[in-house]
Amino acid sequence: MLIDRFLPRFEVREHHQVEVETDASRAYRAVIALDLSRSPIIRSLFALRGLPRKRPVTIHDIAGAGFVILGEEPGTEIVLGVTGKFWRAKGDLRRIGPEDFPSFAEPGYAKAAWNFRVVPIDRARSTVSTETRVVTTDLNSKRAFRRYWLLVGPFSSLIRRRALALVKKSAEADG
Repeated sequence: MLIDRFLPRFEVREHHQVEVETDASRAYRAVIALDLSRSPIIRSLFALRGLPRKRPVTIHDIAGAGFVILGEEPGTEIVLGVTGKFWRAKGDLRRIGPEDFPSFAEPGYAKAAWNFRVVPIDRARSTVSTETRVVTTDLNSKRAFRRYWLLVGPFSSLIRRRALALVKKSAEADG
């Protein structure tokens, strides 16, 4: 998987998947066109975090708001990355590009990679998955992130599951 190039070792991993009744090409187009603002739950969770309530919120909008597109295998997988002190109110995000992301290890930070991947099952069905991986750069960051993740982790998981439901609905409606 492409995500392995950017974050092969991690401390936290979250994985979700859904079967979509459409071909892989159409499923991937639905991933790229994903608008997270179409989910009232996601909009509410973003508002709680203090993120602007803008519409739409696509992968490219996310990349413009602190995340970086680390890589893409068109039609198969896209990987976003973010580096910061997520446990702080503003997150203290740092834009670390794809070439430096794997080796970034400045103390006091965590880095996360988030992918969407489409795998064909047959000509009419696909699996769409999303995986989030997080690693911290030192022991203090690890402790701070663990406390943060106890609170935020379940909501992060909910966002990913809702994102997959939006992808499924969109991909199957286009079929």
